[in-house]
Amino acid sequence: MVREFSVVIEKDEDGYFVASVPSLRGCHTQAKSLYFLMKRVREAIELCLNAEETTSNEFIGVQRVAVNV
Repeated sequence: MVREFSVVIEKDEDGYFVASVPSLRGCHTQAKSLYFLMKRVREAIELCLNAEETTSNEFIGVQRVAVNV
């Protein structure tokens, strides 16, 4: 069975790409390149699926918000 998951990808201050899967609590990984990040996130998803159930949340999107500090 093939399942699809939404993955949020960010780049941290050290230049690493960081991926997280909102529907799998604690499912995240990082890599120096997008190519390796996608390989690692597939592995992380498989591990998380074996460890716990997914939530019923539907991923809607990411919104950028500006605040004065």
